[in-house]
Amino acid sequence: MIGGGAAGLTAALNLAPRLRVGVMMKGEGSTAWAQGGIAAVLEPGDSFDAHIEDTLIAGAGLCRREAVEFVVERAPQAIARLAALGVPFTAGEGGAYHLTQEGGHRARRIVHVDDMTGWAVQQALSAAAARSPGITLLHDRWAIDLITEKHTGREGAHGCYALNARTGQVETIRARSVVLATGGASRVYRFATTPDGATGDGIAMAWRAGCRVANMEFNQFHPTCLYHPEVKNFLLTEALRGEGAVLRRPSDGHRFMPDVDMRAELAPRDVVARAIDGEMKRSGSPFVHLDISHRGRDFIEAHFPGIQKKLRELGLDLAAGPVPVVPAAHYTCGGVAVDLAGRTDLINLYAVGEVSCSGLHGANRMASNSLLECLVFGEAAAEDILQRLPAPGVPPPAPAWDASRVADPDEAVVVSHNWAELRRFMWDYVGIVRTDKRLDRAAHRITLLTREISQYYREFRVTADLIELRNLVTVADLIVRSAKARRESRGLHFTLDCPGMLPHPRDTILHPPGRGHDTHSTTAFDRVPQRRGAGAGR
Repeated sequence: MIGGGAAGLTAALNLAPRLRVGVMMKGEGSTAWAQGGIAAVLEPGDSFDAHIEDTLIAGAGLCRREAVEFVVERAPQAIARLAALGVPFTAGEGGAYHLTQEGGHRARRIVHVDDMTGWAVQQALSAAAARSPGITLLHDRWAIDLITEKHTGREGAHGCYALNARTGQVETIRARSVVLATGGASRVYRFATTPDGATGDGIAMAWRAGCRVANMEFNQFHPTCLYHPEVKNFLLTEALRGEGAVLRRPSDGHRFMPDVDMRAELAPRDVVARAIDGEMKRSGSPFVHLDISHRGRDFIEAHFPGIQKKLRELGLDLAAGPVPVVPAAHYTCGGVAVDLAGRTDLINLYAVGEVSCSGLHGANRMASNSLLECLVFGEAAAEDILQRLPAPGVPPPAPAWDASRVADPDEAVVVSHNWAELRRFMWDYVGIVRTDKRLDRAAHRITLLTREISQYYREFRVTADLIELRNLVTVADLIVRSAKARRESRGLHFTLDCPGMLPHPRDTILHPPGRGHDTHSTTAFDRVPQRRGAGAGR
């Protein structure tokens, strides 16, 4: 497993009773940062059909229905498994779960642990993995590239090369199957709600190894990230709006969302984020206000203790009045093309969670479906691996990493400067609202950066920052190419040059060099993976 969040650990725990499993982690993942909760049909009056329909609507016509049904129908069992692992879900009346409501959902179906659901899930899964004799946790490893046919002469994925940050050495880690669970790529943008490590590593590695990626133009911007000079990525959960928080103009306190959408603050995230962006552009204000003070201090302290604790440290208080918020990059809805077992185009390579594009999210992820996807697809990938792997068996030998022709980095400022430049122009040109000219400007700069970073990568020893920068520029290229190919505005992709929506939804499929032509497909891209074995390396 490359990644130790909800997706990777779920897969590992399902494999460990029968196989030896290694879980590589470079640091803190996004799971622990998820505040809101997990969507599941758990109460009478709600239904799978309603959850499915809500997801399809939020996805702006681009969800794969089979994937939505697959995930939604397995949600209650996923919640039950977490509860069995000790996740202390907040209880409601009569001992049942307390359920909240978030944007796009017509019913209360979000099970949560106050406002720290992701942290609680991560703790429970990590503790279970630490107890498992079949799981080895490999901390402080930065995956560089997959070990493929180029290195072994055998089709498929057979492990990866990884930088051990503790020793500074590149290790050759071999495996019979590889599961990418590396999360998304929101750190390609200047402002993001995610940890610093959300640099699209798995997407970039799979692309270099010959896998297709899909729908990379759809990056979700969370509407309500705290606007504060000292804190750049503190999320104010959508559950606040589910419990009555409203958005107001700072100048006069006007509640503007009812002017935009009949669902007001509970409209899907793309609608709310664009509305906030529009208000900021019209007024010149760098933020808008989020206000839940009318619910009273007792209610706020009981439902959002984690947020209140953090805000008090910054001199703010939800109960005292409105707080400033701004949209920020939050979730990558596209990714490595997979089927319902998480299989990619490369034999023995799986992708689960935010790194993948399963068809669940379409053009806009609905709130609290993300952790759910990790749990369901993590288990599905494990089941497929157990069915397909012959026993016994060993991965093929692979050559050691060749660092004989590289030198120690001479100017780290090159990496830091390029990182800052990339994130700045992606925010300015490929953000919430796009135009053809902005995308062309971004594409030009990506070409220049790619050339410079590639040369630097060939000449100097790899570092954690260089690995992430290399992956970020690859992902930025995939995002811009996808955005330029979509000649409409749909879901999270909004362009002033094509503001209307085409009548027939199509996925954007990018093919690696030599693997076919980029397409807009009207068929399910992941129905039958194009399995292949070749790949690329250093």
